Order: sequence, then C-alpha cells, then structure tokens
Amino acid sequence: MEQTSRLPKPALSPRTRGWINGLIGVVIFSGSLPATRLAVMAFDPLFLTAARATIAALLAAMLLWLFKPPRPALAQSGSLIVVAAGVVLGFPLLTALALQHVTSAHSIVFLGLLPLATAIFAVLRGGERPPRAFWFFSLLGSALVVSFALSQGLTAAPKGDLLMLLAIVVCGLGYAEGAKLSRTLGGWQVICWALVLALPVMATLTGVLMPASFVAVSASAWWCLAYVSLFSMLIGFVFWYRGLAQGGIAAVGQLQLLQPFFGLALAAGLLHEQVSAGMLGVTLAVIACVAGARRFSR
Repeated sequence: MEQTSRLPKPALSPRTRGWINGLIGVVIFSGSLPATRLAVMAFDPLFLTAARATIAALLAAMLLWLFKPPRPALAQSGSLIVVAAGVVLGFPLLTALALQHVTSAHSIVFLGLLPLATAIFAVLRGGERPPRAFWFFSLLGSALVVSFALSQGLTAAPKGDLLMLLAIVVCGLGYAEGAKLSRTLGGWQVICWALVLALPVMATLTGVLMPASFVAVSASAWWCLAYVSLFSMLIGFVFWYRGLAQGGIAAVGQLQLLQPFFGLALAAGLLHEQVSAGMLGVTLAVIACVAGARRFSR
C-alpha cells in the first residue's frame, strides 16, 4: 500500500500575517472608547490618562526586565518620543476629554478617519508610496465617515468633535512612527520602550491628580481602567505594530475602518447607546472600502 506523501503546507506570507495581526489589534482597540466612556464617568480624564499609562508602563517595564531585549539606539529615541506623545499621552487624553462632550457611539465614527491619517503619515514618515487606486478607497471611506458626521450636526458638540479630530491626527502619527520603528526594534519592544519613556511623567501626574477617595468608583469603572491599561495601551499595540510592520503601514492601517463596526456594537451592547441605521450604513460602506484598499495596497 502506497503511502501518500504529505507536503508541508505553505507558510503564511508576511503580508498575510500582517493583516491578521492588524485585525487582532483593531478588535482589541475597538473596546477602548466604550471603556473610556464608562471610566470618565468615575475618573477625571487627566487622572485616567495618567493612570492607564502608568499601569501599562509598569507592566512594560516588567516585560523588558524579563526578556531583556537590546536597548534602543540613541538615534531611535526621537521616534520613541513621538510614539509616546502620540499614543501614550495624546490620543488617550484627547479622547477622554472628548468623551465628556460626546457619546462613545458618536466618537467612534471619527475613527473612520484614522486609516487616512495613518496612510498620510506612512508616506511622510514611513517612506511608503501606495498607488492611486489605494488612495481612492482610503479617501472614499474617510469621506463616508465625515459625511455622516456632518449629517448628524457637528455643531451639536463642537468641542468634543474638535478634540476627536486632534486625537485622530496625533494617533495616526504615533501609529506610523511606531510601525516604522518596529521594523528594526520589534513590535512589542516599541510600545514597551515608549511606555517606559513616559513613565516618570505619567507616574508623577498620577500621584498629583489622584482623587482623595475612590469610594464612589464603581466596579465597572475599575474594570474599564484595567482594560484600557492592559489591552488598549499594551497588548493591542503588540499586534498592531507588528501587523503594520509586516503588511505595510498604509495598507494594514485601512483595517481601522472596521473599528467603528466593532465599537458601535460594544457601545450598543454595553452602554445601551442608540446606534442609528445611518451609523450602521456608513460602517458597512467603509468595510467595502477596506476590501478595495487591500486589493490595491501592494
């Protein structure tokens, strides 16, 4: 009886692994805004920003001590400062402030602009040159999000909307800079070193801004603080930076167009916020744009 030879299955290409890692990161990040919305009901936004970064930085320091990766070169310190300013301080603080004025469902819609911001900084900072067809789908997805936001009346909460737009800009820069650095330093090392770099400032702010009492803080608020500290600030970036480095910053960055879909589902399920048919329609449309952007991202 002949034995059938079993050929080894071909390994996934770096591009495919990049999209898989990126998708895992997006799913993790999708819970950030709903969790932040719940947390700011109990914590001051400034304290929340400092506390989540401090907790994540302490965990990052433990990982660096345990695995002892090579230290970043002096030439990489500037990029690490940009990452820390963008995703450790800027985005968490600006979104926490914005969520005092808008609902998490409303703020999640703005996340549809993140792929475009990331792609622009991928060109400016990462040296990438996506083809014209890619830009068409990226711009189309962003235009759909902006059009929906305008139809809902941005003047209803101009301060919250402006803070969200600023958050998108600094986050896109932090994503692109971190992904570029991940190519040489490694995905998990980038976010860990950036967190440790910001630890002295964040730990000091945590002590200064700490409320006199936590008696009124609910268990759900503590769980939300734990989520944004562990998952949003650390674990999510391990997958996200690795995915961007493997599959291309501009290309894999388009997966962020899916983040509103996951986030809206969480906002409706956990916070019982109203999700309109228009929100769902925009989300489905931008999902189609992800497919188009991926098709022409090579």
